[in-house]
Amino acid sequence: MNRGRASISLHLRRRRCLGTRAYSSQSHQPPPWRPAVVLDEWVERGVRPISLRQLTFFGRTLTESRLISSANYVRTELPTRLAHRLRDMQKLPYVVVSNPHISIVYELYYKAFEKFRTVPEIRTLEDNDHYCDILRETLKEHLTVIPNLAMGVLECQGLVKPDEMDRFMNTMLRARISRRVIAEQHLALTETFNSPWHFPQSVARTDLNADFVGEVFLKCNAKDVVEGCGKVAQELLRRSSGSTKIPAVRVQGHLTATFPYIIGHLEYIIGELLRNSIQAVIEKYHDSPNDPPPIEVLICEAPQHVILRISDQGGGVPRDVLPYLWSFSKGPRTQDRLENLGQVPTMAATMQELVVPMDRKPQNRETFQEGSLSSLSSRPPNLRLGMGLPMSRVYAEYWAGSLELHSLEGYGVDAFLQISKLGNKNEQVTARASVDAV
Repeated sequence: MNRGRASISLHLRRRRCLGTRAYSSQSHQPPPWRPAVVLDEWVERGVRPISLRQLTFFGRTLTESRLISSANYVRTELPTRLAHRLRDMQKLPYVVVSNPHISIVYELYYKAFEKFRTVPEIRTLEDNDHYCDILRETLKEHLTVIPNLAMGVLECQGLVKPDEMDRFMNTMLRARISRRVIAEQHLALTETFNSPWHFPQSVARTDLNADFVGEVFLKCNAKDVVEGCGKVAQELLRRSSGSTKIPAVRVQGHLTATFPYIIGHLEYIIGELLRNSIQAVIEKYHDSPNDPPPIEVLICEAPQHVILRISDQGGGVPRDVLPYLWSFSKGPRTQDRLENLGQVPTMAATMQELVVPMDRKPQNRETFQEGSLSSLSSRPPNLRLGMGLPMSRVYAEYWAGSLELHSLEGYGVDAFLQISKLGNKNEQVTARASVDAV
């Protein structure tokens, strides 16, 4: 931890005292601040965003050359995206960046940046297999990033304006999603390429993955996701509350609407919304002799979007919480959130970890899901992290969608989730560091 703070301090002092552009190619000895110069070189590169349609088109016809091309895209894109976020962290006030939790994240990111930027060009399938091992190892190491970021941001209340810390957190989380998307997509394509059913002449070929291209589910059906997430959330809260009066989840509207999406993203959002609604209804009606009112989900299919409205009668959002609903860095229950986050050492922010028991296997296909290594949502309902809604909005906005919530005090909540239906919207990521190198 001290080493992490020292590395940040060293980078910042070098930038202030020497300037990262002070290096001269005519120097006889490599300057001690060479790493900062290397970082500058990567920060100068722009991020190349992708869309679900591009992921689908590229991966649908999978050949050896395409797989190697995918590997080299990830090989150059990951260090570029990490470099911009490292620069954002370097621009934070020192009192923030030296926070123990933020320092851990910085050290993880710099270690990954150094590892990824030194990977040589991938030319063979053996090179790709070795690179996939590096990706899996790094994804596993970075499971500690979200809880550490969250605790660091909460501990830095009062040191930086809350809105600035929220923007920083949103940028970091959206960038994290982007890196996991391209890394896990490549891992899934490699898995597909190596599968016995991949080649047309193989008699063992099955249609198990016909609706998937890598991690992209081509025929994501909102009704199926709502019903699946609803059953898991109901069972979770039935076990944790001990109540037999669990509200039903009723789905209506355009039940056949489908769209391309990364299923884990949608499951996370809907799982969080349904869990919140079911829990609120249970708490409001726990002493009532009558059955609790159902959670109503309306699906609306438009030419460009699919919109879901999730309505409950759980009494609405408490007045002291409502102004801070979408904030990572402020709110009335900071100490409780810190203590609860301390009980969650790793977090991938996937539905698998949010609500799926350890022994449950994916229904559609097997794939690389580090989130399933740690079941976050088997946590008791009182272990509130204060991150579910803002994280859900980050996921929704990542593919150019939106998430809004309207609270009717004393009655309930309406949540509106809008999803881009065509898959032609680029990922919404910050293409450059907020303040580039001077």
